[in-house]
Amino acid sequence: MSLLNEDFLLTSVAARKLYHSYAEKMPIIDYHCHLNPKDIYENKNYPNLTRIWLSDGLLGDHYKWRLERANGIPEKLITGDGDEYEKLLAWAKTIEKAIGNPLYEWTNLELKRFFGINEPFTVKNAPRIWKQANELLATEEFKPRNLIKKANVKILCTTDDPASDLHYHELLAKEEKNFKVFPAMRPDHLLNINQGNYGKYLSELSVASGVTISDFGTLKEAVEKRIIFFKKLGGRLSDHGLNSYHYEELSDEKVSEIISKACNVNSKLSEMEIAGYQTALLKLLMKLNKKYEWTMQFHINVKRNVNKEMFRRLGPDTGFDSVGSQADIVGELIKLINAGFEDNAIPQTILYSTNPNDWMALATGMQNFQGESIQRLQLGCAWWFNDTREGMRSQLNIMAQQSLLANFVGMLTDSRSFLSYPRHEYFRRVLCDLIGEWVDRGQVEENYDYLGKIVESISYNNAHNYFCFSD
Repeated sequence: MSLLNEDFLLTSVAARKLYHSYAEKMPIIDYHCHLNPKDIYENKNYPNLTRIWLSDGLLGDHYKWRLERANGIPEKLITGDGDEYEKLLAWAKTIEKAIGNPLYEWTNLELKRFFGINEPFTVKNAPRIWKQANELLATEEFKPRNLIKKANVKILCTTDDPASDLHYHELLAKEEKNFKVFPAMRPDHLLNINQGNYGKYLSELSVASGVTISDFGTLKEAVEKRIIFFKKLGGRLSDHGLNSYHYEELSDEKVSEIISKACNVNSKLSEMEIAGYQTALLKLLMKLNKKYEWTMQFHINVKRNVNKEMFRRLGPDTGFDSVGSQADIVGELIKLINAGFEDNAIPQTILYSTNPNDWMALATGMQNFQGESIQRLQLGCAWWFNDTREGMRSQLNIMAQQSLLANFVGMLTDSRSFLSYPRHEYFRRVLCDLIGEWVDRGQVEENYDYLGKIVESISYNNAHNYFCFSD
């Protein structure tokens, strides 16, 4: 069987029917990605395959960088100033050894779908691939916006700080007609009160919102103004990274004291103060997400910047994170959701964890708070290190067995790369193969009108309707 043939990952007649007749044709909504709206707007050709695929300075695909380090590739050829063709060869040397890793399949799939390159990515083939890809990258068809269009993306949501002026979103809203780019609010700098630059950040947020932030009351006012601003530009989602979390109830007065203390760079906050502030902020954000009919995302349980020396040298998001191990994090998050329920302040919510040991607890915990809207709470797709065939199947099974799979909003890229959209194809193939197995075992009826609609919904329609995106 050839690599990435038309039926790869599809192991039954039912799976092939569901994919080729239903999933394959559906457009894409990428409701969580890390593409830079400036790069989308400026729409500049990338000079070569390395720059769009591997690294553009310290921007790039840290999934790939981690594998290269495991293969002994020098940092100069990963994030450094090494020759860009040599960087491509270093990736080829790595990917030759990566069978069983999803990057092996994604790498070859990206070459096939975007560049029409059907030969495997190897050191031997790298010179031809480099030449062919670079020639195409110089053309109009391979500018970023056309790559998005080529992937059949209708809507994508970037990840934006509350203080952002969203300038490039405004320009794209006026100019781009083939697809829509919406902002999604990610208040990491606001949530991470203990990072040492909190006071400086509050000053930036004050300027952006037009509200001088001096206490928790004025912070509430500023955050609401920013949500209103984001919504005017199509914002429908927020995203919240909880690497670790503990629930702690504090009064507004005490939270105001903590804010004042955090603005003093010489003050050190206690664990209780950090937890109390974060809980108060998240409860506020839950209320505002519900008020403005947004969907709130929680990405939890991550160990970030584990290699401290490399963090000092390269900074964050360079491939030195790992699965979190806070054993009680789901229980602490459920306390927060329960408090939201008591305040009638649970928005539509998607729950992700890097640790698959959390998934059953998340799935069963969320079911205690359903109601008001279809699938108000969802178990998010297999995230980050779980973004594999096995991880996807596990997440899909848990969502199906503990809730309603037919309501699931499906896949996202979580990527900084314009070439990552074949990951949606990969997910859809895994989805169809799993349902095909259920057909073969007699667990569901072999009714393609019925099953096909479910596949189409998970691929695109559910996300469109759940997030209330306009056409």
